[in-house]
Amino acid sequence: MAILISGHDLDLEKFIRVARFKEEVILSNEAEQRIKYARKNIETIIEENRRVYGLNTGFGKFSEVLISPDDLSKLQLNLLKSHACGVGPHLSEEEVRGIILLRINALSRGYSGIRLETVKQLLLYLNKNIIPAIPEQGSLGASGDLAPLAHMGLTLLGEGEVYYQGKLMPTLSALNLAGIKKLSRLEAKEGLSLINGTQVMTSIGAIALYDAANLLKVGDIAGALSLEALFGIKEAFATEVHQARGQIGQIACANNIRKLTADSKCLTYQGEVRVQDAYSLRCLAQVHGATRDALAYIKEKVEVEMNAATDNPLIFDSETVISGGNFHGEIMAQAFDFMKIAASELANISERRIERLVNPALSAGLPAFLVASPGLNSGFMIVQYSAASLVSENKVLAHPASVDSIPSSGNQEDHVSMGTISARQARDIVKNTGKVLAMELFCSAQALDFRNKPLGKGTKAAHEYIRTKLPFLENDEIMYPYLEKAEKIVYDPDFLNTVEAKIGGLE
Repeated sequence: MAILISGHDLDLEKFIRVARFKEEVILSNEAEQRIKYARKNIETIIEENRRVYGLNTGFGKFSEVLISPDDLSKLQLNLLKSHACGVGPHLSEEEVRGIILLRINALSRGYSGIRLETVKQLLLYLNKNIIPAIPEQGSLGASGDLAPLAHMGLTLLGEGEVYYQGKLMPTLSALNLAGIKKLSRLEAKEGLSLINGTQVMTSIGAIALYDAANLLKVGDIAGALSLEALFGIKEAFATEVHQARGQIGQIACANNIRKLTADSKCLTYQGEVRVQDAYSLRCLAQVHGATRDALAYIKEKVEVEMNAATDNPLIFDSETVISGGNFHGEIMAQAFDFMKIAASELANISERRIERLVNPALSAGLPAFLVASPGLNSGFMIVQYSAASLVSENKVLAHPASVDSIPSSGNQEDHVSMGTISARQARDIVKNTGKVLAMELFCSAQALDFRNKPLGKGTKAAHEYIRTKLPFLENDEIMYPYLEKAEKIVYDPDFLNTVEAKIGGLE
């Protein structure tokens, strides 16, 4: 069933269904009427020859320069050409699909003045899976994502390059294959309407957020497996402990750990093996819970931004055209910097649990580096090295991008958000975190085979699933193929579904 775009009710789930799973998109009748109304207002202003920024003036530092009516279409084309200054590798297919979807949704609010014809061209690109080639570097995050969105906008006119049917090609070649005509021109303000917005940073960050939320569940599973493998103390997850603090994310994580480890014979009581566990075990719910609460906050901000009008100027009616700053990405920049910290901590504590699993001084009797004949075999020694490398890299990436600003456009744009850098770094941190959690799953499964004791309801299902993909290692083997398989488990919906089915779901 197609997803209806109204400009008001896009959420993370719908976004992912379109960006990642390629569901069809259609415009609501109300959105079409708003777009047409805003365009009529633009045409009225042009007919009256009133000076309005973005319609018949230059841009940025050139905002005082009046443009002749005969040159308005050329002005919009020049804007896209001059602003298409992106560099670096291209954004992924799902990131670009998300960008197009978010820009359509923003234009559907009816504040931009773009023609319906132009919005429908974007819809065609989305539904036919024509993916503009957009370099990922070059945005300051205010005035919006100018450079990357200019690359997108140019393709509507048959310029630039796109990916189509898995191949990078000139846009006109793809349009011919798809049976689509290019737009013949852009009218007044349309180029600006295509590039003034936060849709690049929001798309990249939203995808990272969706993956981070799933990794949080995997993190709870990995933590529960390690807890059992290390004979962790169950009282640390008692309901009354977490209710006494009252933090929602912490309570949810503790509930998950209790569900996952129910009926386990590996968990211990206070004083049975040790009086207290190390923090990476005992404080698992407190750390994972903090990440959970952070992601909930970020999701709230992202879903507001998904439905935001981020143009400049905003067209309210033919008499009310206001230049503002909704294109400024500060709210997204700070949210994605927060996500960088939250996802990094999920990896940090996971790596500490991996260290406890492989270190014979900390592992409650497990063989050194999780191999039966240590010395002759190095076992999982260097798995921990790789995890340590990733969490160290995350710490560098987690430095906030939002606190930096470099003036641009002759100091007219003297404070910018760097939000797209925040989003890209968040994406990279989330990917690194997925790799670390995969290593923990691999190590904990190996450790639990040495324990050979009954596991909890959820951890048993997780362990059995892991063993369908990864073997117990008797001796040293080439490790990277196993790490790649472990990472696939992390992102495999069947893994989560299998575990959740056994315990009635994870929070």
